[in-house]
Amino acid sequence: MMTSDSTPDQISDLILRVALRDRVAFDRLYAATSAKLFGTCLRVLKDRTEAEEAVQEVFVKIWLKADRFAVTGQSPMSWLIAVARHQAIDRLRARREAVSGIEDAALEIRDPAPGPEARAVAAGESRRLDGCLGELEAERADAVRAAYMEGDSYADLAARHAVPLNTMRTWLRRSLMRLKECLQR
Repeated sequence: MMTSDSTPDQISDLILRVALRDRVAFDRLYAATSAKLFGTCLRVLKDRTEAEEAVQEVFVKIWLKADRFAVTGQSPMSWLIAVARHQAIDRLRARREAVSGIEDAALEIRDPAPGPEARAVAAGESRRLDGCLGELEAERADAVRAAYMEGDSYADLAARHAVPLNTMRTWLRRSLMRLKECLQR
Protein backbone atom coordinates (compact mmCIF):
# COMPACT_ATOMS: atom_id res chain seq x y z
CA MET A 1 0.00 0.00 0.00
CA MET A 2 1.32 3.45 -0.94
CA THR A 3 1.16 6.45 1.38
CA SER A 4 1.44 10.17 0.94
CA ASP A 5 5.18 9.65 1.64
CA SER A 6 5.61 7.92 -1.72
CA THR A 7 8.66 8.88 -3.71
CA PRO A 8 8.43 10.69 -7.03
CA ASP A 9 9.56 7.52 -8.79
CA GLN A 10 6.78 5.50 -7.16
CA ILE A 11 4.15 8.09 -8.10
CA SER A 12 5.54 8.30 -11.62
CA ASP A 13 5.33 4.50 -11.90
CA LEU A 14 1.72 4.59 -10.68
CA ILE A 15 0.76 7.23 -13.25
CA LEU A 16 2.33 5.19 -16.03
CA ARG A 17 0.45 2.09 -14.86
CA VAL A 18 -2.80 4.11 -14.72
CA ALA A 19 -2.14 5.02 -18.37
CA LEU A 20 -2.32 1.26 -19.02
CA ARG A 21 -5.70 1.21 -17.20
CA ASP A 22 -4.36 -0.57 -14.10
CA ARG A 23 -7.12 -0.13 -11.47
CA VAL A 24 -4.95 -1.22 -8.56
CA ALA A 25 -2.38 1.41 -9.52
CA PHE A 26 -5.18 3.97 -9.75
CA ASP A 27 -6.38 3.11 -6.22
CA ARG A 28 -2.83 3.41 -4.90
CA LEU A 29 -2.31 6.71 -6.73
CA TYR A 30 -5.51 8.01 -5.18
CA ALA A 31 -4.42 6.93 -1.70
CA ALA A 32 -0.98 8.49 -2.13
CA THR A 33 -2.00 11.84 -3.64
CA SER A 34 -5.66 12.67 -2.95
CA ALA A 35 -4.97 14.62 0.25
CA LYS A 36 -2.45 16.87 -1.48
CA LEU A 37 -4.71 17.40 -4.50
CA PHE A 38 -7.67 18.12 -2.21
CA GLY A 39 -5.58 20.82 -0.49
CA THR A 40 -4.75 22.35 -3.86
CA CYS A 41 -8.43 22.45 -4.88
CA LEU A 42 -9.50 23.79 -1.48
CA ARG A 43 -6.99 26.66 -1.68
CA VAL A 44 -8.41 27.73 -5.03
CA LEU A 45 -12.11 27.13 -4.40
CA LYS A 46 -12.29 27.95 -0.66
CA ASP A 47 -15.28 25.59 -0.34
CA ARG A 48 -14.81 22.10 1.08
CA THR A 49 -17.72 20.45 -0.74
CA GLU A 50 -16.77 21.94 -4.06
CA ALA A 51 -13.12 20.97 -3.52
CA GLU A 52 -14.18 17.36 -2.83
CA GLU A 53 -16.15 17.31 -6.08
CA ALA A 54 -13.23 18.86 -7.94
CA VAL A 55 -10.86 16.15 -6.65
CA GLN A 56 -13.20 13.49 -7.99
CA GLU A 57 -13.18 15.20 -11.38
CA VAL A 58 -9.39 15.48 -11.17
CA PHE A 59 -9.03 11.73 -10.77
CA VAL A 60 -11.38 11.11 -13.68
CA LYS A 61 -9.10 13.33 -15.78
CA ILE A 62 -6.04 11.52 -14.49
CA TRP A 63 -7.60 8.18 -15.45
CA LEU A 64 -8.37 9.51 -18.93
CA LYS A 65 -5.16 11.47 -19.52
CA ALA A 66 -2.46 9.58 -17.62
CA ASP A 67 -0.82 8.70 -20.93
CA ARG A 68 0.02 12.39 -21.40
CA PHE A 69 2.15 12.53 -18.25
CA ALA A 70 5.26 11.00 -19.83
CA VAL A 71 5.46 13.67 -22.53
CA THR A 72 5.22 16.65 -20.16
CA GLY A 73 8.62 16.19 -18.57
CA GLN A 74 7.23 17.43 -15.23
CA SER A 75 7.73 15.78 -11.88
CA PRO A 76 4.78 13.51 -11.09
CA MET A 77 3.41 15.66 -8.25
CA SER A 78 3.82 18.84 -10.30
CA TRP A 79 1.78 17.28 -13.09
CA LEU A 80 -0.93 16.04 -10.70
CA ILE A 81 -1.10 19.41 -8.92
CA ALA A 82 -1.33 21.21 -12.27
CA VAL A 83 -4.26 18.99 -13.28
CA ALA A 84 -5.96 19.68 -9.93
CA ARG A 85 -5.29 23.40 -10.06
CA HIS A 86 -6.62 23.73 -13.60
CA GLN A 87 -9.75 21.76 -12.66
CA ALA A 88 -10.34 23.99 -9.63
CA ILE A 89 -9.83 27.14 -11.69
CA ASP A 90 -12.28 25.85 -14.31
CA ARG A 91 -14.85 25.30 -11.56
CA LEU A 92 -14.17 28.78 -10.19
CA ARG A 93 -14.69 30.31 -13.63
CA ALA A 94 -17.90 28.35 -14.10
CA ARG A 95 -19.11 29.59 -10.72
CA ARG A 96 -18.34 33.19 -11.66
CA GLU A 97 -20.09 32.82 -15.02
CA ALA A 98 -23.16 31.43 -13.27
CA VAL A 99 -23.19 34.35 -10.83
CA SER A 100 -22.66 36.77 -13.70
CA GLY A 101 -25.62 35.23 -15.53
CA ILE A 102 -27.80 35.69 -12.45
CA GLU A 103 -26.65 39.29 -12.09
CA ASP A 104 -27.42 39.95 -15.77
CA ALA A 105 -30.91 38.53 -15.31
CA ALA A 106 -31.38 40.62 -12.16
CA LEU A 107 -30.37 43.76 -14.03
CA GLU A 108 -33.09 43.11 -16.59
CA ILE A 109 -35.69 42.98 -13.83
CA ARG A 110 -34.38 45.84 -11.72
CA ASP A 111 -35.89 49.32 -12.08
CA PRO A 112 -33.25 51.47 -13.82
CA ALA A 113 -34.42 54.65 -12.05
CA PRO A 114 -32.19 55.77 -9.19
CA GLY A 115 -33.43 54.88 -5.73
CA PRO A 116 -34.15 57.38 -2.95
CA GLU A 117 -30.61 57.24 -1.56
CA ALA A 118 -29.05 57.81 -4.99
CA ARG A 119 -31.42 60.73 -5.65
CA ALA A 120 -30.53 62.31 -2.27
CA VAL A 121 -26.80 61.95 -2.93
CA ALA A 122 -27.19 63.33 -6.47
CA ALA A 123 -29.18 66.31 -5.17
CA GLY A 124 -26.47 67.10 -2.63
CA GLU A 125 -23.75 66.80 -5.28
CA SER A 126 -25.78 68.98 -7.63
CA ARG A 127 -26.04 71.72 -4.98
CA ARG A 128 -22.28 71.53 -4.34
CA LEU A 129 -21.55 71.73 -8.08
CA ASP A 130 -23.93 74.67 -8.55
CA GLY A 131 -22.21 76.47 -5.67
CA CYS A 132 -18.79 75.91 -7.22
CA LEU A 133 -20.02 76.99 -10.67
CA GLY A 134 -21.25 80.19 -8.99
CA GLU A 135 -17.66 80.97 -8.00
CA LEU A 136 -16.60 81.05 -11.69
CA GLU A 137 -17.00 84.06 -13.97
CA ALA A 138 -20.49 83.94 -15.51
CA GLU A 139 -19.48 83.32 -19.12
CA ARG A 140 -16.99 80.61 -18.09
CA ALA A 141 -19.59 78.91 -15.92
CA ASP A 142 -21.99 79.03 -18.90
CA ALA A 143 -19.32 77.51 -21.14
CA VAL A 144 -18.67 74.67 -18.65
CA ARG A 145 -22.42 73.93 -18.36
CA ALA A 146 -22.82 73.97 -22.16
CA ALA A 147 -19.78 71.76 -22.78
CA TYR A 148 -20.18 69.18 -20.02
CA MET A 149 -23.89 69.16 -19.26
CA GLU A 150 -25.41 69.92 -22.63
CA GLY A 151 -22.75 68.43 -24.90
CA ASP A 152 -21.87 71.50 -26.96
CA SER A 153 -18.59 71.24 -28.88
CA TYR A 154 -15.58 73.43 -28.14
CA ALA A 155 -15.90 74.98 -31.62
CA ASP A 156 -19.55 75.93 -31.02
CA LEU A 157 -18.67 77.46 -27.67
CA ALA A 158 -15.75 79.39 -29.14
CA ALA A 159 -18.04 80.84 -31.83
CA ARG A 160 -20.80 81.65 -29.31
CA HIS A 161 -18.39 83.48 -26.98
CA ALA A 162 -16.40 85.04 -29.88
CA VAL A 163 -13.03 83.66 -28.73
CA PRO A 164 -10.44 81.49 -30.52
CA LEU A 165 -10.83 77.71 -30.12
CA ASN A 166 -7.64 77.37 -28.06
CA THR A 167 -8.82 80.12 -25.73
CA MET A 168 -12.06 78.20 -25.17
CA ARG A 169 -10.08 75.05 -24.38
CA THR A 170 -8.00 77.01 -21.88
CA TRP A 171 -11.14 78.50 -20.27
CA LEU A 172 -12.67 75.07 -19.88
CA ARG A 173 -9.48 73.42 -18.58
CA ARG A 174 -8.87 76.16 -15.99
CA SER A 175 -12.53 76.20 -15.02
CA LEU A 176 -12.49 72.44 -14.44
CA MET A 177 -9.37 72.80 -12.29
CA ARG A 178 -11.10 75.48 -10.16
CA LEU A 179 -14.21 73.30 -9.89
CA LYS A 180 -12.10 70.36 -8.76
CA GLU A 181 -10.43 72.50 -6.09
CA CYS A 182 -13.82 73.80 -4.94
CA LEU A 183 -15.35 70.33 -4.76
CA GLN A 184 -12.42 69.00 -2.75
CA ARG A 185 -12.89 71.61 0.00
